[in-house]
Amino acid sequence: MSARQTPDLNMDVGELPDEPAALWALAHRVNIACGGHAGDRDSIADACRRARGHRARVGAHPSYPDREHFGRVALDLSPEELHATVLAQCAFLAVVARSEGVPVSHVKPHGALYHRADRDPVVARAFLDAARGVFPKVALLGPPGGELQRAARRARLPFLREGFADRGYRPDGSLVPRGEPGDLLTDPAVVASQARALLASGRYDTLCLHGDTPGALTLALAVRRVLDGG
Repeated sequence: MSARQTPDLNMDVGELPDEPAALWALAHRVNIACGGHAGDRDSIADACRRARGHRARVGAHPSYPDREHFGRVALDLSPEELHATVLAQCAFLAVVARSEGVPVSHVKPHGALYHRADRDPVVARAFLDAARGVFPKVALLGPPGGELQRAARRARLPFLREGFADRGYRPDGSLVPRGEPGDLLTDPAVVASQARALLASGRYDTLCLHGDTPGALTLALAVRRVLDGG
């Protein structure tokens, strides 16, 4: 991990029209939807401006091109097709971020692409090659110990091991799939307890909170209190 020692808080944003503006004041870094599962030029520009105002690092959050299912269904794309859509989404965000005077520090795949890339080395390589085509020195966010981390190591790129404060985990350390009981944590006390456990494990460089989780602002406050030693 970096000299920061304590994991930071990253949030997936730019996905809903009514995300509380105060979220940006709590996030150390934001992952901005860039057209695959959500997001357009206006939402990206707004997210970049808010991030700049609160000094949050900006990252690209590309996904399968699937707005109907919010990027949470794996699509049967060839490596070439996946490379093309990730490249296009990253380039879209890069253009808007540049126009807003905001650097892009990291990339994180979204939803079903996140999970498939972590299991499949071909998908991980196609994703990372596309991201590097736009952001050559970018850091990659993903689960510890999987194909995304191995791809980043081979490419000699920084990798931030990510844990989820607002998602349920199975005993084997995998996430409870979306739609199953216990998939999403919305009680601030439970989310804070999970953040403490993730922090104590020493396995994570960044903790994620989803901007579209019900009560996201209250949950973000709870996680920041944990990260800030409260």
